[in-house]
Amino acid sequence: MWLQQVVLRGVQVVGKRGVCSTVSNGTLPLKFNYINGERVSPLNSDPSQVMKVLEPATGELLCELQTSGSDEVNRAVQSAREAFAEWSQLTGMQRARIMQRAAQIIKDRQEEFAYWETRDTGKPIYEARMDIWTAIDAIEYFSGLAPSIAGQHVPLANGSFAYTKREPLGVCAGIGAWNYPIQMAGWKSAPALACGNTFVFKPSQFTPITAVMLGEVYTEAGLPNGCYNVVQGAGETGTLLCEHPDVAKVSFTGSVPTGSKVMAAAAPGIKTVTLELGGKSPLIVFADANLDNAVGGAMLGNFLSQGEVCSNATRVFVENSVMDQFLEKLVQRTRRMKIGDPMDDATRVGAMIHKDQADRVMTFLEGAKKEGAVAACGGELVTPDDPRLGGSYISPCVLTNCHDDMTVVKEEVFGPVVSILGFDTEDEVIQRANDTEFGLAGGVFTNDLTRAHRVIAQMQAGTCYINNFNIIDVAVPFGGFKKSGLGRENGLVTIEYYTQVKTVYVEMGDVDAPF
Repeated sequence: MWLQQVVLRGVQVVGKRGVCSTVSNGTLPLKFNYINGERVSPLNSDPSQVMKVLEPATGELLCELQTSGSDEVNRAVQSAREAFAEWSQLTGMQRARIMQRAAQIIKDRQEEFAYWETRDTGKPIYEARMDIWTAIDAIEYFSGLAPSIAGQHVPLANGSFAYTKREPLGVCAGIGAWNYPIQMAGWKSAPALACGNTFVFKPSQFTPITAVMLGEVYTEAGLPNGCYNVVQGAGETGTLLCEHPDVAKVSFTGSVPTGSKVMAAAAPGIKTVTLELGGKSPLIVFADANLDNAVGGAMLGNFLSQGEVCSNATRVFVENSVMDQFLEKLVQRTRRMKIGDPMDDATRVGAMIHKDQADRVMTFLEGAKKEGAVAACGGELVTPDDPRLGGSYISPCVLTNCHDDMTVVKEEVFGPVVSILGFDTEDEVIQRANDTEFGLAGGVFTNDLTRAHRVIAQMQAGTCYINNFNIIDVAVPFGGFKKSGLGRENGLVTIEYYTQVKTVYVEMGDVDAPF
């Protein structure tokens, strides 16, 4: 059945389309903060600070959250601080075993996680399943690195030597965005824990569910209480985390304006900060490219998660000599994408996160058309056949007749909209591709690998692709240049952002002092 009652602990909410058989008891617990190894009710009981979380697919109430204030943030940070004394003293192998157990538990509960991730975000469940695996991959990958985190030995004159140690920072804070809730909880907590830190995470107020489920998994796997904590809330809660004197590092994913605020809030405490921010990424398609592959790359670069992806290639530059063929293939494949129920395995376009975001996208589209852009397909609000799908749905849009000065070409839309722009020469398109304040990602499609490497070498972006786009592997660093962020997530380099280096000099002879 499409509707069913999902029983909470002590309350009831309306569920839909049948909980997967692997969901533990088919329940969604009422408490959404996770502190010291258990779900807890917030200390803040102000009824004016209750946030209503709407299910994107239906527009109906999914749950209610009490904003975490200073008392709640203090409680979470204190719990993490106390747990640090034990967790940081375990060997890397001991930490790894716990993390590997956590990864296995998530594998066993993948359908449960995917179900709630879909209800939380509105994205198609086939994508949610992939997102669960990205969290699993992160936990497994960094658990594998944990035993190898070490310093180096440096021989000095006369038998003396120095050595370095990589030590954990302490309490690390993570602040996630609403487009990839479980992925961000995994990507941020896994390296932090592997390095011996403890962790406090604030998910987006729009997607609160799976980060807490991850906390329960960690506890079940044997993670000491207090090592992973979750506080719910909006911007004020995030600010409290950034400003807290006992937080040593902040990892943030979100918009550029909010990232600037995170930096400012962390600055007085001289905290380590990593930022994964917005993008307006270019994808260049040369005439010699395999056009079917290029079209597939453009679609991966624009239409996953309803286009709500920071690295999206929203500016697709196509060599003019193949523009018509490229557009014909792109429009044909885009029109075939099924829009509707995110729980349907055949759905490829789910619901926008909320109506305000949908309205923002439609405003961009209206402005683009006024500036002369033409929608070759899509760009319309869609009402699914099932009347119970009352969320906001937008058909994937291919904009043609675009030019570089259009607002839709310059600003991050964060919706299923791709702008197609023509070009004639390599030098021209490289200059235009780099003409942006962002630098998160970029890509090129060509069968000439010499050209591919030459173009990528000049592209001002932190994550680049040759003959593909938006492919992520946990072993590969991800992050941007310019206003798209600081630092990296994933890959071996991430260890550097969650540790600090201690240098020790050892004198094996007498002290030679000129005094």
